Parts: sequence; structure tokens; C-alpha cells
Amino acid sequence: MERRGVPISSIIIFILCLLLSSSATTIPVAAQSQNADSCSSNGALVGLSGLPFDPSSLRQCLSAWTSRNYILRYSQASSNVWNFLLSAPDVNSYVAVGFSPDGQMVGSSAVVGWSAADGSGGQVKQYYLGGQTPGQVVPDQGNLVIATSAIVSQQSRLFMAFQLNASQPSDTVLYSLGPAGTLPAAPGYALTEHRDKVATTLNYVTGAIGARYFKHMEPVWFYGHVLVQGSAFVLGTVGVIAGLVLEGNLSANVSTHKGLGIFILVLGCLQVMAILIRPEKSSKYRSYWNLYHYAVGRILIAFAVGNVFYGIHLGGEGSGWNGGYGVALAVLFVIAITLELRMRLKE
Repeated sequence: MERRGVPISSIIIFILCLLLSSSATTIPVAAQSQNADSCSSNGALVGLSGLPFDPSSLRQCLSAWTSRNYILRYSQASSNVWNFLLSAPDVNSYVAVGFSPDGQMVGSSAVVGWSAADGSGGQVKQYYLGGQTPGQVVPDQGNLVIATSAIVSQQSRLFMAFQLNASQPSDTVLYSLGPAGTLPAAPGYALTEHRDKVATTLNYVTGAIGARYFKHMEPVWFYGHVLVQGSAFVLGTVGVIAGLVLEGNLSANVSTHKGLGIFILVLGCLQVMAILIRPEKSSKYRSYWNLYHYAVGRILIAFAVGNVFYGIHLGGEGSGWNGGYGVALAVLFVIAITLELRMRLKE
């Protein structure tokens, strides 16, 4: 009984963990401001024209700067091409999005946009942030390859769109807001010192079923993620306790299988407790937390798969159980492939 019971619980743990830990938990949250735009609705995009791409095609959204109601939408358009759209209140100042290689402002390359108060049009330029003084912020320089860009003012909001040529842009993004009433002007287009700034991290690697394909279902997806992760933790704990009790009663020698099960449970605990140490989106440490959460989930899956097969071997169940477990894995794989193809066709 004991040798059969442990593999069953391991199968349950694995399937749940595969669904829950398939992505780093960078969950965009809808801005609560009543000022027009949020990740939970694309109403602000209705009637928006003059952009180099269709804004409704952007699958990912981040409430990048809640206090300023900055909303960043982005998506990979094709191989080595990324589309970005920053939505921010139009307060007669420039808005900026910087991509940092190391989380610092100095050394970053920024996309800066503004729209003239008289409605005569707007401009988008790249700047290299060589230092912290206005003289060290150089226009038309930087490490970004901007294929196209545009900025539009609509319903008291600025919509700055730009397309980057890159396999994957830096995931540490800086945002800033210029002083009201002071816009860059020819010939030098110098930037006056910004009023405020904040940083976030972007999760480009969304290869998991949940985060990659069910993003449109938030906030349901987030609560589902928490529910499944909590359920997996409870089931894993029960499975390990049951295995230890049965091992003592039957005097079975399954030390390796038991050790792997305990190790998997520890990884599960780390995943559950990760929420307690999750930095704010504005923290420069958020990208490291994302990497930790992502890596622990993948390691857990790898060991869970191996331990299930090992448990089936110890139980002497042969091809029947191996086949059943293989079918479970195949179903999940087919689901992922189907959703991937569906998403690609929509593009």
C-alpha cells in the first residue's frame, strides 16, 4: 500500500505544481485611479489612432507606477521585435521609459515623449543617460534600436508607442515624469531634471500555461494561482506524512524516494512562502525575486517527475503506471502546444 500511495500523491503534486509554478509571479495589477486607464480594461484604447501598431494586440499589461497612473502594455510582435505602449496622464510634461542593463539609471537608454500643449503634435526621442545631470542626458543616443515610434494625446492621456528590435529587451525598466510646463525644444532637445521616477521589472519569459495563455482572465488567474499553489502544498504535506507513517508500519526501505519527496516538499514550501518576501514592483530586487520563484518552480517540477517514475519503479507497477503517468504528461504537453499555436495564429 505504501509504495503505491506515495506515487499517487506525487502525481497530484506534480500536476498541480506544473500548473501553478509555470511562471514567475509578476502579476500586473489594475490601477485603481479613476483617471481613465487600467490593465483591467482597454476602454482607454477605443478610438486611439496614429500609432504604429494595433494597441489591442498587446497581451501583457503592467500597472507600472500606481501613484502616477502609468500603464505599460507590451508584447513580442515577432522574432526580435517588441511593441510597447505607455499610457500616462497628460500634464504638459514629458514622459520617459528607460531600459537599464543593471537596474541603475546611469547607463540606461530611455524613450522620451511629449505632446505640445497647443496640439501642434508630439515627438519621441531616445536619450542616453550618461549621468545624473541634464548635461549628461544625451538626445538621439543610446543602445536601443527603435524601429518606429509615435505619441498621441487623447482624453487627457498620453499614449507613447514604440517598437524595439531586440531578442529580449532589458527587464529592468525605469519611468520618469518631467516638470510641468517645460518640454524639450529644438535645437538641443535638452531634458530638464525629472520630478519623479520609479522602476519595475517586466516578465518577458511567460512560457507557462497559466501566465502565458490565461493572462486575459486576471484577477481570476491570480487567485487561481494562489489557490492551486496552496492546495499543492497541503496535498504534498499530507502525502509526505502518509508516506512516513506507512514506511514505519511496513519497515520499507525507500530512503531515496523518501528523501526526494521531502526535498520536493521543501521546494513547495519555498514557493508558498515566496509571497512573504515578494518585493514591491518598484523595487530593484523584484527581478531577482522573479528569477528565484521561476527557478524553484522548474527545479521542483524536474525532481517531481523523476520521483514519480522512481516511485512507480519501487512499487513494481511496471508499464501500466508508467503509461498512465506518461499520458498525464502528454495531455499537459498537448494543451500547452495547442494554446501556443492558437496564440501564434492570433498574431
